[in-house]
Amino acid sequence: MLLLSIVVPVYNVSSYLSRCLDSLLNQSIDSAAYEIIVVNDGSTDNSLNIAQRYAGNHPQIVIVSQENGGLSAARNSGVKVARGKYIQFVDSDDYLEPDVLNVLLEKMERECLDVLRFNYQNVNEHDKVFQPNRVYRQFVDYRDEVTDGLSFLTERLGFGCYAWQFLIRAEILQQNQLFFKSGIYFEDTEWTPRMLLMVKRVTSTDLVVYNYLMRQGSITQSITDAKKKKVLEDKMELVDSLLAQRKVLTDGRWHDGMIGQTVISILGTVSLQFFSVRKEYIDRLKMMSVFPISNYHCTERNRGRVKFINFSPLLYCWFIHLKNKR
Repeated sequence: MLLLSIVVPVYNVSSYLSRCLDSLLNQSIDSAAYEIIVVNDGSTDNSLNIAQRYAGNHPQIVIVSQENGGLSAARNSGVKVARGKYIQFVDSDDYLEPDVLNVLLEKMERECLDVLRFNYQNVNEHDKVFQPNRVYRQFVDYRDEVTDGLSFLTERLGFGCYAWQFLIRAEILQQNQLFFKSGIYFEDTEWTPRMLLMVKRVTSTDLVVYNYLMRQGSITQSITDAKKKKVLEDKMELVDSLLAQRKVLTDGRWHDGMIGQTVISILGTVSLQFFSVRKEYIDRLKMMSVFPISNYHCTERNRGRVKFINFSPLLYCWFIHLKNKR
């Protein structure tokens, strides 16, 4: 069995794909010990040609082509064909640091881990490192201590649910059919807690492994007016999914906190973009029994929002709407 399968979803990233693949090849592990599964998700640019050129020179690169189905569908396809003992996700516009995979794999093997979370850094189009939204990092704990998945989720994950930040034992995903939900935004946030609740041995390393490119035009950065309603509905669906997961947990603080943060975001979006139907969304949230929302892992700024929303979500929407009109 191969030691590692790296799943790389690819859709119209011809400007970035070579750098991504070069970073996966620039590692201090035997080429026979890992595979790079490039899932061509119906690209219409030169991405497939680039992948084929690399595959011709590097036998560890495997190409899977499919009709465009989105990031989740591409990742799921990669998981299904992966032959490695461990699986890692790398988005095709991002890239790894040199010589880091051997460090991760040695730690996985030595400590018999199910999951290893590693550190990352944000980079811009010019490869300059920057760290936005640092306030939320206060809840992320990179302590190197093995624990179970629920404890890790509750005490150490924070709210940064990035699938590409984990090295995962493949059988956990494949035997449990632990796939990403297709057709939604925030698929990582919906998937990450489900994954962690399946594992018994998980820890972190503070080693910076991953470079996350924040670019104009990426899925998370380009939200057109046509997509705003879809994003809002997907946030509602995320709340519903987290509520369902929460029901079976002995400690649901993380889920309560993430639901609270999502509700704050929903009400903010409704106040600014869908104010005329604000009561409809508030009533739907009430039917889901999300109120009062939790302030677990809440920033100081959001604690005030939580109090305001729990007093009156309708009044909160009015306040945000009028404040924006000034």
